[in-house]
Amino acid sequence: MPAENTRFSRRRFVKVTSTGTLLALAGCAGNGDDGGDGGGAGDGGTDGDGGTDGDGGTDGDGGDGGDGGSSAELEVLHGWTGGDGARAADALESAFNEAHPDVNLNFNPIGGGGNQNLDAVVANRLQNNNPPGSFANWPGKNLQRYEGVLGEVGDVWEENNFSDVMVEEAVDLHQYNGAFRAVPLGSHRLNCLFYNTAVVEEAGVDPSSLTSIDALMSALETVASETDAVPMTHGMSGTWTTTQLWASIMLGKEGFDAYTNFIEGNPDRAAVQSAFESLGEILQNYINEDAASIGLTESNQNIIQGNAAFIHQGNWAAGAFRNAEGFNYDEDWGFKTFPGTEGMYMLHFDSFLYPSGNPTSELSKTFLSFVGSQEAQIAFNQYKGSIPTRTDVDMSEFGPYLQETAEDFANADQRPPTLQHGLAVTSQKMTALNDVISSEFTGPYNVEAATDGFVNAVSN
Repeated sequence: MPAENTRFSRRRFVKVTSTGTLLALAGCAGNGDDGGDGGGAGDGGTDGDGGTDGDGGTDGDGGDGGDGGSSAELEVLHGWTGGDGARAADALESAFNEAHPDVNLNFNPIGGGGNQNLDAVVANRLQNNNPPGSFANWPGKNLQRYEGVLGEVGDVWEENNFSDVMVEEAVDLHQYNGAFRAVPLGSHRLNCLFYNTAVVEEAGVDPSSLTSIDALMSALETVASETDAVPMTHGMSGTWTTTQLWASIMLGKEGFDAYTNFIEGNPDRAAVQSAFESLGEILQNYINEDAASIGLTESNQNIIQGNAAFIHQGNWAAGAFRNAEGFNYDEDWGFKTFPGTEGMYMLHFDSFLYPSGNPTSELSKTFLSFVGSQEAQIAFNQYKGSIPTRTDVDMSEFGPYLQETAEDFANADQRPPTLQHGLAVTSQKMTALNDVISSEFTGPYNVEAATDGFVNAVSN
């Protein structure tokens, strides 16, 4: 185990071949690239630096906007601009247009940086009193940064009986200041470990045996010694991927209670440090040489092309794998719950928010009603690698991986909220955490300084 003051350097693996105010909101950045982050990003494009969100809005609740008629254009902003995200967004748009041919929908993608660019555009629009009809984002504590600029959509929830058909966490996390502010579209899982079947078989590694962080470390070393592949592919052009990996290691190594105490502002320093020690060992020894310059899309390609054994990502990666030609689940790629987190489902949502004062308020509610429908959740999630938030959706169209994911969700002993993507901590804390990763854990890896930074960032 590394000493407390360890500053990790790194053994690199070469990729073999591969192709508070609204003004503050303007500085907010997303937690991913166009490569899929479970929120306003699809799979493809350039990384954004996760988590530099400002705290937005003025005190109080936003009111409703004007009455938009069917002749008005309904503008909806999102960041799904490539790969699994683009295909899922196209499917959602087509399904809405089929259901509501009388609505003039402008389903407007904001690419080139995923949520970073999307959030900046939304912030500027809100600041200039020019809100879109709706925009893709995340619920939970992430809603705090839009305080005062989100309207109420309790009528949408009531008219569609969403509270009766949505999973409990969706009902809870889409409310802020006593009112519903958004509608969920799908649920992503974060505690995932995906692998290339041929590479792990060549290494002689049985993924089902990886039930602890120590077992994962041993498997990574085996891949390094027995194959020419990268043990774990990782894209670090944005900080979010590393913060996200730390969270899964924390959950897997230190357990649900330690993770919960951390996100609730009562961190155990020893547990935080232990997670950083394991993270540093992985980043030092087992990731691709070009990790600092690539994002999620290229990292996914390392699995698809057989250049790497493992990748940790949210299950939007499964959307990319599904959409890759001739790359089949259980034949070419597989899934393992992140070691040590068996029985848990690290929860994340894709959602659409309702800005107050928007010029098409009634059409926006028509759109949000559709977002929560069976039709929308089937159309979108089967391509995005996520599962419906409704409990009454027929999963027969989703394929075996997502069917298994839905079963895991239903049977999970715990469903901890995701750290990186807005459910677990406020945007200010998320900014501070990603700043720590940027300054202390992008190589060399300063365990003690990163530990102090994380503890200070979340402590009450």
